[in-house]
Amino acid sequence: MEMTSSRIACVACRHEIDAAARLCPYCGADPRTGEKMDTATLLQEEFKPRPVTTSENVIEYARQRQGLVLALGIAAAVLLLLGLHQFATHRNETAVSSMNAVPLAEVTDVAEPDAQQTPPMPELKFQYDGQPQTMRTFVVEPNAVTPPEVIAAQQAAAAAAAAQKPAAPAAVPPRVPATQRPAATQQPQKH
Repeated sequence: MEMTSSRIACVACRHEIDAAARLCPYCGADPRTGEKMDTATLLQEEFKPRPVTTSENVIEYARQRQGLVLALGIAAAVLLLLGLHQFATHRNETAVSSMNAVPLAEVTDVAEPDAQQTPPMPELKFQYDGQPQTMRTFVVEPNAVTPPEVIAAQQAAAAAAAAQKPAAPAAVPPRVPATQRPAATQQPQKH
């Protein structure tokens, strides 16, 4: 089944084209008469435009010119913000408040720093294993008094250490450095 298509030559440009063509794709003329046709009317005949509302027409215009629409939108937003700023500035300069002024002492804390009491820190209870003395820190305070039970424990520990200490060896005279010794007279040796 071989499909043959008939071909004709365009009268205007002499190119061979399909016989079913209404326009020459090379020159745009009618292939049979060679007359140039208005393609807009031909397209309108073939593709009937649907009726468009005004809002759809505006949207289509905006789609075709997106950059322009975006620039106009940004310019309008900037102008709106500038207008609001100008209005607020003018109103703040000219409007008078009917309320009394608020004293600064009511807004801020101007009390003496010594008058502010910090609450005492709560005792932190935590579980520890091993030797509890490593977990405690002692703070030396001025005019602190050692508790009596601590003094008694220190004295008992000192007495026990003294009882276990061996007797001290006899006193050895301190060694004098060689530079401080008296110079010995050397006698010549005879052979």
